[in-house]
Amino acid sequence: MTTTLTNEEKMGIAVQHKKNLEYSLYNLELSLIEESAVTSPNTEVVSSLNLQISELSKKVTAINNEIAELTD
Repeated sequence: MTTTLTNEEKMGIAVQHKKNLEYSLYNLELSLIEESAVTSPNTEVVSSLNLQISELSKKVTAINNEIAELTD
């Protein structure tokens, strides 16, 4: 038996997925704040955190695009 999700159900999943990404994004931002607060921040850690923030931001944008398509 196959069940097809409604657009409303898909929207709920997409919104929750976006929220999870935003939690992760904020966690990385806090980690960057912490690393930047020390006397000698590790530049490799800062670069890695910035890259992860950038990648997660792209994922949030992709989910936003999906949500926009579901509302059309």
